Amino acid sequence: MDGTEEKKGAARSGRSICFVAHNALAALTGRNRQHAGGIERQQTTMATWLASRGWDVSMIVWDDPEDTATAAQGVRIVRLCSLDDGLPVLRFFHPRWTSLNAALAEADADIYYYNCGDLGLGQIVAWARGRNKPVVFSVPSDPDCDPELPALGSLREKMLYRYGVKRCDHIIVQSEKQRAMLRSGFARQSVPLRMPCVGFSDAVSGEQQDGERFNVLWVGRISAEKRPDWVQELARQLPDIDFTIIGGPNRDSDYSRRVLSDEEALPNVAFVGRIAHEDMGPYYARANALICTSVYEGFPNVFLEAWSTGTPVITTCDPDGLVQSEGLGYAADDLAGLAEAIGRLHKDPDQHARMCTASRRYFDHNHRLDPAMEAFENCFYDVLNNNNGGS
Repeated sequence: MDGTEEKKGAARSGRSICFVAHNALAALTGRNRQHAGGIERQQTTMATWLASRGWDVSMIVWDDPEDTATAAQGVRIVRLCSLDDGLPVLRFFHPRWTSLNAALAEADADIYYYNCGDLGLGQIVAWARGRNKPVVFSVPSDPDCDPELPALGSLREKMLYRYGVKRCDHIIVQSEKQRAMLRSGFARQSVPLRMPCVGFSDAVSGEQQDGERFNVLWVGRISAEKRPDWVQELARQLPDIDFTIIGGPNRDSDYSRRVLSDEEALPNVAFVGRIAHEDMGPYYARANALICTSVYEGFPNVFLEAWSTGTPVITTCDPDGLVQSEGLGYAADDLAGLAEAIGRLHKDPDQHARMCTASRRYFDHNHRLDPAMEAFENCFYDVLNNNNGGS
């Protein structure tokens, strides 16, 4: 029996896992109005894969009266209150925190998995610590490893998050940078794992054709930290390049209204809005490059989806310098650098072809669903064995 089989044998008496994923109902059932972003889709992919391997999988989500499903894709659905239930201020405690505690108890899992850098981590850990329930935290973004917690607002949020990150049982990171930041900022050890992605390998990006305009794709949430307004500024500077923006705001704001009001003023910008995730493949494949303009990221799922179709990435966030070192696109620090990178890729079809090939190869070797999820599954077995006193 090899090491993997020993792990499975030791843990087989208890193989249940709960994904605490407040906003993932839409991704799991595919039929409600809630927003589903990259993290929600990724957790759904992980949950359904584990269910297919015989794990008892549950997922805790916000309630939605228009979607009453109790299970989907082999995953049991455990509901919190609705997002808008309760009175402002007081609803933080009831019904939000009380319904979370009730849902955690109802799930009754051997492992609880959380992938959001917010106060929810502390709430889950506080419930789990007295019940000998291990909590696995997967770091979604670089600021979650910074002890100053620049992405969190209130003192309450920061206190609960710090409590959770210091006391959770196991931490997974997406990069060596995150690993080093957690070690120096929180004195916590972590394990880097490559994130799984189904991708769109059946929608293969074509190489540049003579006479076709170069097309740059941006995918994300319309919010200040994602900086879609940089795409609009690049479109002004590069009138011979076409840009496509896919996404929408999670909530109305002055920033999102300003970005959306600009869409008709730029003839080389196509604003698509939100579309179903399963319809994204052709957009990646038609793009000559994906652009990321974010202030910060972790390891964006959109990078993996783009690379699965052979689409290079031009980005302000390069996890562990991977984009540059593996020839998967270009990294830049500012608007001038992004404009220069777009121009360079546009004017060098041979380099573009090499980056398309490298992107497909990197995805195939590192992020395909089965091998990436087998690494996560082995990690979960280790957590179970350690929690049961195993080695």
